[in-house]
Amino acid sequence: MIKFSNVFFALLVMAAFSSCGEDETPPIDTNSDLTLSLTGLEDLGSDYAYEGWIMVDGVPKTTGVFNVDANGTPDKTTFSLAKEDLDAATAFILTIEPSPDSDPAPSAVHILAGDFSGTNAGLTVDHSAALGNDFSTAAGKYILATPTDGTMDDENSGVWFLSLASGMPAPALELPTLPAGWNYEGWAVIDGTPVSTGTFTDGKAADDSAPFSGTAADAPPFPGEDFLKNAPGSLTFPTDLSEGKVVISIEPSPDNSPNPFLLKPLVADVPAAAADHVTYDMGNNAGGSNPVGTAAR
Repeated sequence: MIKFSNVFFALLVMAAFSSCGEDETPPIDTNSDLTLSLTGLEDLGSDYAYEGWIMVDGVPKTTGVFNVDANGTPDKTTFSLAKEDLDAATAFILTIEPSPDSDPAPSAVHILAGDFSGTNAGLTVDHSAALGNDFSTAAGKYILATPTDGTMDDENSGVWFLSLASGMPAPALELPTLPAGWNYEGWAVIDGTPVSTGTFTDGKAADDSAPFSGTAADAPPFPGEDFLKNAPGSLTFPTDLSEGKVVISIEPSPDNSPNPFLLKPLVADVPAAAADHVTYDMGNNAGGSNPVGTAAR
């Protein structure tokens, strides 16, 4: 009788546990995935990283940090987020952040953004939460000259983003105003090496530096540089910019790279037989350099 009671009690306990298991409600998944598809981004090096943000009730919430390799491939494209936040998100924004980053808020350097329409947000540079312009109307001109050395025997060793069409130096860069976090920068590609002519925000005024020029007082009040001294690396100044390139790029600020950033709205090949003090046109390259993407929820 005692043995029967023990067995009967054990069976009751097993049945109770089995019944509880069958009636359990599966846990509710409170997370949902955000997937990014991005092209045209570049490796930011070890000091910076990309970070995504969703706008929820007007407040940015991070979606996570990722890097891009030398081939432009992100090391992460899917991010698990609170489903409630992702469902309520109205926009996605991609920023460039210091790495490591102690500030929980987005930086001022917004490179891509887009509004959600259903499950997708198309990401572009011209969204108002990014750079606000696609730079398709950007235009520019340049001349070769070295006004800061007082001689006429090395005139193809300097580039100035101005026009002499009227006979007098005049503004030649038609560029939209950049938002906070960005600067324009001029470049000459010399024997395959890009050399900066300086950064600026106003194409109708001088840029911020002249490390290679001669007498600064003789420089025209426009972006540009004479390559006369302090040649970097294996380069030798004066030089000849013929058959090189000149570029206007858009750079994040601060900027840790000695090379042009991926956004290059204006590019020109300097003619092989380039003449000094002749006004040359730059080509619009915005369509070939702007990154794009999609955020899907």
